[in-house]
Amino acid sequence: MTMAHESQLQAKRPVSTALAGPYGHPFHPILVTVPIGAWVAGLVFDIASHAVHRPGFLTQSSEWLIAVGVIGALLAAMVGFLDLFAIPAGTRAFRTALVHMTLNLLVTAAYVVNFLWRHGDYTTGRSVGTGPLVLSAVSVAALAVSGFLGGKLAYRYGVRVADEHTQADGYTPPVSGRGSTCTPA
Repeated sequence: MTMAHESQLQAKRPVSTALAGPYGHPFHPILVTVPIGAWVAGLVFDIASHAVHRPGFLTQSSEWLIAVGVIGALLAAMVGFLDLFAIPAGTRAFRTALVHMTLNLLVTAAYVVNFLWRHGDYTTGRSVGTGPLVLSAVSVAALAVSGFLGGKLAYRYGVRVADEHTQADGYTPPVSGRGSTCTPA
């Protein structure tokens, strides 16, 4: 077995199954949907707050979405950090993971600042200010870059993805007469 192959197999296995998710079912990709969804929806609400007559409910909702996103991001970061430990240092995958992590931590910090900047402003009934709106837009753009890197880690480098032999089970036809209720299309 080559050194590269051993490194790749190491990156597929969790450091802690209980905390990071079992082999082939990592928790990190599931958890990242919370901050991504919350922050994108928050940006939509920020923009919409400039298009309605009484924007206070949108401003308040955006603030709550930012808070939910920060909490979700911290949970995803903890699990993602465990996944980082599985990647051998000095590899392209490890360097990509470090940039991915750094961007995500910066985005999370930007949203903490954004939350504090706008905290309580919804009581005025006004739309979201230009500064917080721009900060949200820049943060979502940085989040998109980080998401691209996360996709590269999973789909190009196979971090925490089941090996090809395990994946092949999904493409093997079931043994005739045993457990299959599917019919060919």
